[in-house]
Amino acid sequence: MSAEALVDACRSVAAAGMSPGSSGNASVRVADRILITPTGSSLRRVQVDDLAELTLDGEHLSGPAPTKEWALHVTAYRARRDVGAIIHLHSRAATAVSCLVGTPGADPLPAYTPYRVRTLGRVGLVGYAPPGSEALAEGVGEAAAGAHVMLLANHGSVVCAPDLPRAVDLCEELEAAAELTLALHGREARTLDPDTAWR
Repeated sequence: MSAEALVDACRSVAAAGMSPGSSGNASVRVADRILITPTGSSLRRVQVDDLAELTLDGEHLSGPAPTKEWALHVTAYRARRDVGAIIHLHSRAATAVSCLVGTPGADPLPAYTPYRVRTLGRVGLVGYAPPGSEALAEGVGEAAAGAHVMLLANHGSVVCAPDLPRAVDLCEELEAAAELTLALHGREARTLDPDTAWR
């Protein structure tokens, strides 16, 4: 994976309307380094030269100042050795679901379809902590150990994937599942047993 691929992924989620304004950030693991979007950046305008380079311990090696959410990415990479790319968004539907009352750690997205179960698996819910805070990074690290897709209470989403194309796909799948959850919220809707919904 490369800096160019990270820029392409940023443009893709922005074009899909999932990164309003200057919100959201993304990163990719390249060997023992992380390339990550800069602070205050719009994902639809980010360029290769805008990317910051960090160690897996979060040390800033080169480029502009990284997003203030850099620690969230670092802790997720540490929690999941299988992860090569992370995208954090404030997309409309996923953020709306993250604001609904729920129990931290519980799956906030009902198992309405087998595709939601198969693609997203168990979705983690991280309790609210201020953006960029150590508490938020710790919460993401804990949730990432058991889920590759997370909602951050009253904030947005984080997806962890083996590569950037898969991360973009997961962002789209999560947003679609969140839209369905909002459409059925408060109604008597049939749910599936996640253990038997897909074979």
